[in-house]
Amino acid sequence: MSLEIRALRAGYGEQDVLRSCDLRLEPGEVVGVVGPNGAGKSTLVRVLTRRLPVRGGSVSVDGRPLDRFGRLELARKMAVVPQLPELPAGYTVRELVSMGRTPHLGLLRPERDEDRRAVEAALRTTDTLRLADRPATRLSGGERQRVVLARALAQSPRYLLLDEPTNHLDLRYQVEVLAFTRREVQRGMAALVVLHDLNLAASACDRLVVLQEGRNVAEGPPARVLTAPLVSRVYGTDVEVHALGTRPLIVPRFDRA
Repeated sequence: MSLEIRALRAGYGEQDVLRSCDLRLEPGEVVGVVGPNGAGKSTLVRVLTRRLPVRGGSVSVDGRPLDRFGRLELARKMAVVPQLPELPAGYTVRELVSMGRTPHLGLLRPERDEDRRAVEAALRTTDTLRLADRPATRLSGGERQRVVLARALAQSPRYLLLDEPTNHLDLRYQVEVLAFTRREVQRGMAALVVLHDLNLAASACDRLVVLQEGRNVAEGPPARVLTAPLVSRVYGTDVEVHALGTRPLIVPRFDRA
């Protein structure tokens, strides 16, 4: 079982943003997608969530083409944590997280014990149980991101997509969101995480895919992928890469003369 992308081409208007993207995601791993602005990272997430059509290549989920899934059927397989999520007014945190069970309930079907257990587990996993009765609109940025993650986990998906989930968060919440994600991956889920911060990606991900101008230019474990020549070339700035245990540490070079 896997989410598999082969020679993907997609874009906006007449412009292709993804020109030849390949990626495979399997349960039990966190795969990070990194690259400079405009490389196609968020475009990839839009394709996977069917907000953008495939122009070429293929996308399959567990051996089945993406476009063969119904909306609710796909939502039982895949959940998304967007960047800058907006929360609807008038709901408590628990009610918002319970919305993650919609793909399993359908229209007008009453909540079951298994749905309540899934919501409770998602709240506990993301340390948001203490916020359960608070209005969802009265949350800090970090709390809001954790609640959106809880809603995604309540879907009980096989694949979790996170589109720059740490943007605009302080260090504590960045670490927490990725730590909660890793915990679920260790239980058998798969996570695809779009990140800007290379050091955060190196620490949190099992494998990295580096995009440049819509194409894969490197893929593999962080220590093998994030070399000084590759990072300097892809990002257009000089860096040094140092070993920090088994992970690389990327340090920009500044001319202080």
